[in-house]
Amino acid sequence: MLTNVALKALKPNDKRYKKADSGGLFIFVEANGSKLWRFAYRHEGKAKLLSGGRYPQTTLAAARAWRDKMKHQLALGLDPSEERRKELAIAAVPAGSKFEEVAREWLEARLLSWVPKYASRIVTRLETDVFPAVGDKDIAEITPREMLDIFRKIQARGSFETAHRIKNYCSEVFRYAIPDGRCDSDPCRDLSPAMAKKKPVRHRSKIAAKDLPDFFVKFNADTGERLSHLALRWTIMTMVRTSETRFAEFEEFENMGGADPMWRISPERMKMRAEHLVPLSHQAVELFNEIWELNIYRQAGNMRLGRYLFPVPISKSLVISENRMLDIMYRLGLRGKATVHGFRGLASTVLNESGLFEPDWIEMQLAHQPQGVRGAYNSATYLKHRRPMLQWWADYLDAAEARGMAQGPLVMAGTPQR
Repeated sequence: MLTNVALKALKPNDKRYKKADSGGLFIFVEANGSKLWRFAYRHEGKAKLLSGGRYPQTTLAAARAWRDKMKHQLALGLDPSEERRKELAIAAVPAGSKFEEVAREWLEARLLSWVPKYASRIVTRLETDVFPAVGDKDIAEITPREMLDIFRKIQARGSFETAHRIKNYCSEVFRYAIPDGRCDSDPCRDLSPAMAKKKPVRHRSKIAAKDLPDFFVKFNADTGERLSHLALRWTIMTMVRTSETRFAEFEEFENMGGADPMWRISPERMKMRAEHLVPLSHQAVELFNEIWELNIYRQAGNMRLGRYLFPVPISKSLVISENRMLDIMYRLGLRGKATVHGFRGLASTVLNESGLFEPDWIEMQLAHQPQGVRGAYNSATYLKHRRPMLQWWADYLDAAEARGMAQGPLVMAGTPQR
């Protein structure tokens, strides 16, 4: 990957040459000394190239942000070259004032901060429930009553929480149009009291701490595939979401033979779009080593599959399915009683009730983004506290498993320093 120091050091040759950064981004160094950003990609089987400005006017950070935006468009099935042509066409005419036009501007402005799946969901909801009703209306003429009728129709289907979410999306669209004078107010602002209340949040079913020993007894007796067992153990021990386990890649791990092993999950793979660091206990390192040894694809040099910790060649995603770990739970008699995601709640409960760890450390490890000013954090926050906390959690799990297998008392010792 390129650095600012390396970019400044690039000197012209008789012929232009290129230096790659990552993800299709590279820079051309022209014979006259000009340095030009380019993004290489494939769309519908065709190789394409897109220009991204001149260095240093376009910085390395700006070029990477531009590349990420292009990759988001590709993930949504869009051609970045075509999208650029559309942007230039839109810039040549006055901004639209119809609700759908403004909404699509707002979507484009937010696209970079959303994962493709989430963005697609919002687009579908607006196209299904909102655009048919008010999409062709001037955004300044839409009344609170018109918007309330839309949301009540959604609630009539029993989709109470969806109605509130769509109200929030629409509210953002109206507020997006206020600064440039396309509308004067947000007609959704005062509608919540006139809408049915959201259904109470149902937390994922989870195993109680007292039942962990029995869980491990049944888990160890299960005859399922070893790699699936390792995936479940890994998810429980590292407190991550199932998707973060499923798509884990070996290149995300650092210092695995050293004193401070680390799993660095990229922003693109995280729900909150921020890098997440997972300090690894010595038990997690042992699991990692076993997972490495079981990866026959990596050993054979097949990096298409071998890059993943939990590869499955017959899967479209190339990794274990969402249900592989859940199937183990079902076989253990936990259908309707506990989910894989519920282990995150269990970890939170146990760590909070221990009295040894600050709530912020726990929330950070769960990758829950704080609200307000505290939401602006970096991935390393509380890292020196979270490392001993995760080791304590791994030891707690070991003690629970030992108790289950030996039917002895559960004794946890050791208090990490704050």
